[in-house]
Amino acid sequence: MIAALRTLTNHLLGRGDAAITVPPFDGALKPNQRLEEAEVVATSATMEDLAVGGGVLLVADGDRVLRLDSGALHEVRRFERPLTAICACVDGALAVAVDGREIHLIDPATGEDRRAPLVPEGLRAVNALAQGPAGTLLATEGSTEQSVGDWAHDLMNRGRTGRLVAIDLPTRSVRVIADGLRYAFGVAADGADVLVSESWRHRLIAVADGGAVRPVLDHLPVYPSRLSRAADGGFWLTAFTARTQLVEFVLREAGYRRRMMQELDPQDWIVPRLRSGHSFREPMQGAHLKTMGVVKPWAPPRSYGLVIRLNAQGVPQMSLHSRVDGSNHGVVAAVEAGDALYVLAKGPGRLLRLPLATLQRECGA
Repeated sequence: MIAALRTLTNHLLGRGDAAITVPPFDGALKPNQRLEEAEVVATSATMEDLAVGGGVLLVADGDRVLRLDSGALHEVRRFERPLTAICACVDGALAVAVDGREIHLIDPATGEDRRAPLVPEGLRAVNALAQGPAGTLLATEGSTEQSVGDWAHDLMNRGRTGRLVAIDLPTRSVRVIADGLRYAFGVAADGADVLVSESWRHRLIAVADGGAVRPVLDHLPVYPSRLSRAADGGFWLTAFTARTQLVEFVLREAGYRRRMMQELDPQDWIVPRLRSGHSFREPMQGAHLKTMGVVKPWAPPRSYGLVIRLNAQGVPQMSLHSRVDGSNHGVVAAVEAGDALYVLAKGPGRLLRLPLATLQRECGA
């Protein structure tokens, strides 16, 4: 009863979850141009996720798994449907989510199956994988109602059907650890807890084995996505786009939102994007963003690129940005391989490389 009254009061007064304010990029999140300055290793419009197996960078690209070798990407295995997530397992296998519904465990060198594919009942939209404890594979599903590619529909529907699941590899069984999440998109084991990115609530949470949720990093100015471990402790957390007051306002106007979804083509919706500035039909353009041909420093970002370095306690130490006037937006994955951090900017379809030595100096590691 108290929670219901609080929700009603927030909506009447425009505060709490009903506020349309967006936190600023400040402190460790202070904007820079590091992602724009990164080396471009490869380009492909269909790259989806990154993983490291045996010190080698592996890329999920459309329906293929690719391996970075001598500065070039080489095909390891081709599947019949698009890949939605990959991760390296403790036994040396590479876990591959195909079409968000089935899991293959393959040899990262030859591409051969290590065992029969797993087709767990009920899985629909696996968008991130991570090695869990005691022979388990952790997976997040953004929504049980929408496919991986329909994340904008889930946002506009104010979806809260995301899940964290554990797949027991020996028994091939699936256990739901937490559900009712507002688009779970990113997972990593952290001791007894599991870290999960909850995109539509703009936060990173720790989920206990029993399903209890504890916020680790909240009130972010972005929509967080996948995360990976840093070799010297802590994590790399990515964000696939930034929040704006316009989108926050639309999310709170139910009537407008319903008409927009019914009457407009999805490409014309007022929603965040992985890339922007390429269509005259975009809702934010012209003087909203530029004055005398120059992008305003305070221009609202319809798309953005961000990687955050977290310490072992989940506290941001530094960040890498591609700002409104940049192009390396839609960052969905970042992993360490060798002496470099590799970043996947899905907006322009670029695989980026940044030297770790420089980044470690900047964050005081």
